[in-house]
Amino acid sequence: MSEENKVGVKIRQVREDRQMSVEELAEASYSSVELIEDLESGALVPSLTPLLKIARALGVRLGTFLDDAPQSGPFMVKSGKSDNIIRFSGQGLGEHSNKSALEFYSLAYGKGDRHMEPFIIDVHPTENQDYQLASHEGEEFLYVIQGKIEVLYGQENYILEAEDSIYYDSVVPHHVHAKEKDSKMLAVVYTPF
Repeated sequence: MSEENKVGVKIRQVREDRQMSVEELAEASYSSVELIEDLESGALVPSLTPLLKIARALGVRLGTFLDDAPQSGPFMVKSGKSDNIIRFSGQGLGEHSNKSALEFYSLAYGKGDRHMEPFIIDVHPTENQDYQLASHEGEEFLYVIQGKIEVLYGQENYILEAEDSIYYDSVVPHHVHAKEKDSKMLAVVYTPF
């Protein structure tokens, strides 16, 4: 099963456990019925913002969609080589894209009681430069490992290169993308629920 389909299966499982219809979840997450159906069927590579809104509407943390068999003790990933990968379309590709601009390697998928989501993210440049800023509850910390990352944050624009970092409130509309070439970063996302 692909990672995208795994996410869709988890969304469906949690939605059905909550006895919610697709329409109810779409309304609660400010999403379209088509988006929910496409995610659940695996026909769509999700972007992070709608996935965060769906998690919030279901009353779960984002990691619920990534977890296999969570544990409560420490969880370790050796040399940043996470086997748990999820590909996101990225906001620059649009909500209904079937391409991946962001590959998230979860660094804590086995830790069930976590409050943060740490990832190594491979960020690929996109041809579309019409970036749509999005917001969600929480905070984000980014540390660039290689390449160049641009962060659009409200009316501000930040360029980060290797060893640069930024920490911001996610409620301010923002967009993160690679600038000019493939890049890699560490991201820690906190979303209260």
